[in-house]
Amino acid sequence: MDPIDLIRNRRISGISALVSPREVCERFPLSDNDEQLVRESRGTVARILDRLDDRLLVVVGPCSVHDPSAALEYAHRLSAVASRLNDRLFVVMRVYFEKPRTTLGWRGLINDPALDGSNRVNDGLTAARELLVSILSIGLPVGCEFLDPITPQYIADAVSWGAIGARTTQSQIHRQLASGLSMPIGFKNSTDGGVQGAIDALCAAGSPQVFPGITYEGQVAVCSTSGNPDCHVVLRGGETGPNYDANTIADLLARLDLSGLAPRVVVDASQGNSGKDHSRQSVVARDVARRIAGGESGIVGLMLESFLVEGRQNLVLGQSSSLTYGQSITDACLGWDSTVELLEELAVATGERRSLVKV
Repeated sequence: MDPIDLIRNRRISGISALVSPREVCERFPLSDNDEQLVRESRGTVARILDRLDDRLLVVVGPCSVHDPSAALEYAHRLSAVASRLNDRLFVVMRVYFEKPRTTLGWRGLINDPALDGSNRVNDGLTAARELLVSILSIGLPVGCEFLDPITPQYIADAVSWGAIGARTTQSQIHRQLASGLSMPIGFKNSTDGGVQGAIDALCAAGSPQVFPGITYEGQVAVCSTSGNPDCHVVLRGGETGPNYDANTIADLLARLDLSGLAPRVVVDASQGNSGKDHSRQSVVARDVARRIAGGESGIVGLMLESFLVEGRQNLVLGQSSSLTYGQSITDACLGWDSTVELLEELAVATGERRSLVKV
């Protein structure tokens, strides 16, 4: 045995080559129309964050994508509703491929696209890229959570809005990553409900950073960034309960202002804000809609977990053929009909806010 094997990679059971970002992106390239959609939608989100566009940003879709066919059907349905309500809502489809885990569980389409524990990451990166291009082709912008610092090179050019999750908001790696991403990024408050970590993240991500990464060709490299001015806080509740109430939001906006940061917030109707009860997302959304209709301007966006079929189901690895089509295998989601109803109510509320401002 080579002596170096006694000290290196002692607990690595296997290493295989990762396909390069160039190879995946060239297999599923963005069309000129796709690129235009991404550029324009990123700009629209930034203008909403800066209150230069008075529409409400709504990021809505499955907790995580496990079936690209069902996700694409959802996208077609959502595109029609988004077009109809576009004068008051700017809808971005939630298309999450990586699932953070507190302990163990299915880690998302990129990590395990076959849903059987085979962990064919190269296939997962390709499947994720193909789905994003398909969704863009029908004219619908997409939002993703960025969990692994390498995967953005494979998909980020197709993403109009991004998120850093509650478990990673305080991670320096993810703050550095966000500082170099080309789209607006929402940092969620920590799982305990505290917001200071997210505020600190905005400061870090808005500043130049230097960190290890990979090039488009897949070579390990040093990445230098200019900072991302379009980062914002996403309130998702926490262990102590919801945090989307008027007092909490007013306090957050004041703290952002004192920190020299833009006073803007997006509310996530799921997670701690719904008590992890998917049906209570409607309660959150309607309360936010009521306040928006009354003139609340600090809330610039809302997130909803939604899929074709309400609720969730358990995945048994290797038995994906028995799954219900269009139902989440991670967090429980609102069903389609409930989603449309809420989007329509949010549109009405945004219109009422607009009329108050004009008066």
